[in-house]
Amino acid sequence: MKNKLKNVTRLFLLLCLFSSALYSQTNAFKYEKTNTFFPDVEIINKDNIEWGYLTVPENWKKPNGKKIKLAVAVLKKTSKTGDSNPVLFVEGGPGAGEIKGIWTWLQHPLREKSDIVLVDLRGVGFSFPKFCPELGKKFLEILAKNQNSSQDAQQKAIAAMDCKQDLLNRDIDLKAYNSESIAKDLNALKKALKYDNWNVYGVSYATYTVQVYANDFPKDVKTLILDSSIPDIAKFYYNQNTSNYVGSLEKVFDACKNDPNCNKQYPNLENLYYETIAKLEKNPITVKVDKEIIPGGEFTYNAEDFKVCIQQSLYRKKLIQVVPLLITEFSKGNKNTLSSLVAAFSGALSLDYGLFYTTISNEALPYNSVDAFNKDAGKFKKLNGGLSFYKSDFLVSDKWNLGQKKDVNTAKDLSGLSSLTAPVLVFSGEFDPVTPVANGKMTEEMYQNSFLVKARVLGHGPSFSEEGFDIVAEFIQNPTHRPDTKKMDADSKVRFVTDVKINGGISNFANSLNEFNLLFFAPFFIAVFILLISIVNFCYVLIKKRTATENKLLKGLIIKTALLGFFVIVGFVLAINNTVQDNFYILAFGVPNQFDYLFLILWAFMILTAVTVLYFIIRIKHISDASIMATILFSLLLIGVYFQYWGFVF
Repeated sequence: MKNKLKNVTRLFLLLCLFSSALYSQTNAFKYEKTNTFFPDVEIINKDNIEWGYLTVPENWKKPNGKKIKLAVAVLKKTSKTGDSNPVLFVEGGPGAGEIKGIWTWLQHPLREKSDIVLVDLRGVGFSFPKFCPELGKKFLEILAKNQNSSQDAQQKAIAAMDCKQDLLNRDIDLKAYNSESIAKDLNALKKALKYDNWNVYGVSYATYTVQVYANDFPKDVKTLILDSSIPDIAKFYYNQNTSNYVGSLEKVFDACKNDPNCNKQYPNLENLYYETIAKLEKNPITVKVDKEIIPGGEFTYNAEDFKVCIQQSLYRKKLIQVVPLLITEFSKGNKNTLSSLVAAFSGALSLDYGLFYTTISNEALPYNSVDAFNKDAGKFKKLNGGLSFYKSDFLVSDKWNLGQKKDVNTAKDLSGLSSLTAPVLVFSGEFDPVTPVANGKMTEEMYQNSFLVKARVLGHGPSFSEEGFDIVAEFIQNPTHRPDTKKMDADSKVRFVTDVKINGGISNFANSLNEFNLLFFAPFFIAVFILLISIVNFCYVLIKKRTATENKLLKGLIIKTALLGFFVIVGFVLAINNTVQDNFYILAFGVPNQFDYLFLILWAFMILTAVTVLYFIIRIKHISDASIMATILFSLLLIGVYFQYWGFVF
């Protein structure tokens, strides 16, 4: 009897433990719908998008401990038939939020037959807690200083450690922010959204993260899309950074040399690149910039800034097309052009670097070494070292990990991927300076059922081209068949930008239009309106009342000057629109030479304005309605001041 009671007691306790564990697991995460993350954007809020927060444990080993919230956006498929066939997209970085880039997905061809799930990973974007979203801006301010790379690295480390201390003060468990935790987050999200499985799509660093996910939860993965992939985090993330960059850069040099137009305008481009490094090492270039970008109002380009600027330009097709022009403008020291580039430079630092260092200091840098980095950089003597922007991450990581107990120095075991049966699509860009085509080939070989797509004229993230969109959509619908890549393969030659009219005013004018501020433009529009009324009135007087001689010459001058002004304004707007359709990065330098005539007309407008004002001053005693004429002339001068402010003239 006693034995029976003992057995019953044990069974009861076992059931209690089981139910407790089951309850704990079930309640480890919770999904709740919420309001839009873009309350002021009508076009998004009219769309069929579900917004939510997934609450998960900060540390999955402590399911009942502290919780964090992950922001989620589910873009519902547009087709009314078929199942949801969901696609989960995971952004790279690490430290880049994806939901802010929702515009990419609104009209994506994938969306016709698939729900698209965007999630801001732990620590970034609209998720909570937020890490250090302003750290990238601090890095830009450090790079803006006229100092050497060692000083940059030291100050970068200090800023990063301030961030880390803030995170510790907020009781954030830094060890819990890694790809293994994210894999558990994604598994929980799949369950919360009630999907059986989904198509998992990662780009750049996220290719490592989603491979960890596929390794740990293979049944979750219907298909796997890896764009700009990392086949082995322990070998290919930092140790070969310089080789990857130079390999990509040499492809640009060769492509330009084999293009008659490019070679004619930019002869000896390779020599010019290395000569520019030598120039900037001796004489850095300081330019004026908007204080909203750099509080000090200045940015100093040194050799290291130049190298990383060119490296970042190899990421995208349109930027690759302007690399020869960019190198040339750096060589010339064109301050107007280089000033307009700072805003673009700041975009490269838009990651949340708090999350970035938390992640790579745990799962990337410990398996790479500064010695290996230096050995690789030493192969390229003319480069004078690798990219210090990347090399400084070793110093930051060493300080970030200082005082922490070191885990066993073994990278994550991803051996389970070799048995993954899900179809895998791999993208590689020929000009990619960080994850080259060799990475794509190695990644393809890791899987049983995989396809490699090589983009001949693209850099990082080739699946985000128009051709890439279609390939991804086709693969999701027919994952067992090699997708049609004819359209992407047909684009086999880089169309380098040549014959550009260099003028810094174009960029400033385009930015003003893009950021349209009614308060800023109000005087401009009032001046234009006054001139329109004047033209109509004066034309009527001169045509209908031909015998009237009062102020006839002055009125004629005003009509001609105003018409020139209108022609220039409309002409530049159309030129900018035309250039945007072709390659909007050209606007950082100027406009194609076909619009060169607009600058001649602008000068004619400025000269005629000066002549008209001078004539008015000389004849003012003989002019009736002098106050009205003065108002009209002030409008002409005001338009001229705007052109001067934008930098078209001086």
